[in-house]
Order: sequence, then structure tokens, then C-alpha cells
Amino acid sequence: MAEPRYEEVAVGTRLPRLTHVLRRGDLVIYAGASGDFNPIHWSERAAAQAGLPTVIAHGMLTLGVALRAVTEWAGREAVLECGARFAAAVPVPDTDEGVEIVADGIVAEKLGEGRVRVDLTVRCAGEKVLARPRAMVRLS
Repeated sequence: MAEPRYEEVAVGTRLPRLTHVLRRGDLVIYAGASGDFNPIHWSERAAAQAGLPTVIAHGMLTLGVALRAVTEWAGREAVLECGARFAAAVPVPDTDEGVEIVADGIVAEKLGEGRVRVDLTVRCAGEKVLARPRAMVRLS
């Protein structure tokens, strides 16, 4: 798919939906890459002691997965800034099936100079897990 051009994109343009499965192994890989070894991301016992139903995904990993919807649409170098608040935990069961993250995006604003704001909706099991996830993107 060709990267979108600023003049061809309108407010309301929808990005292709991204569906991604997270498994326990992904949490281990992310922990090693990020240096975040909080045991709620790998230990059932620690998760239970924290009042969680099971091990949960790192919040920044969840945001990173969601931002793939943007980078797959606009290109890897297009994201200028991003942010979100973490609204709900993403429980990752100890199964081969893992858990599915679904990200939808929409161009919410054209900012000039080739920049657009993309607002995302990120869900796990139908529940929004990120609040106000958005990215500023530079298009060609």
C-alpha cells in the first residue's frame, strides 16, 4: 500500500484496522528490550498479589502495538509524536492463543505543513485499554 499524501487525506480518513496477538513470549522480549522487568508482566504470583487476574502486558508495549496501525499506513518515519493514557490492563493468558489487541485510527485534524493528527481506538476483548491515544504524523 502506498503511503498517503497530505493533499489526498481528509479529516475522517480511516486507517486500516490493525489486529495483533500478544503472547507471554512477547512480554519477555519486550521486558528485555525495555528493561522493564516488573514481575506483574511475567509472574502469576506477583500479578495476583497486585490484585490482577493474571499477568498483564506492559502499557508501552500496548501503545507500541497500536502505533503500528499508524506506521503501516503512513510509514515508519512518519510519526512525530504520540501519547496515550493507560485506561485498562491487558491480561495476557498463558495460552498459545494469547490475547488480541485491535487498533482503529482516524485522521482527526489536518495541522498544516504536511502534519495530521491521528486518533486511535485501542481495544482488548471489546474494552478500551488506552485513553486518548493519538499520534502526530508528517505525510509527504
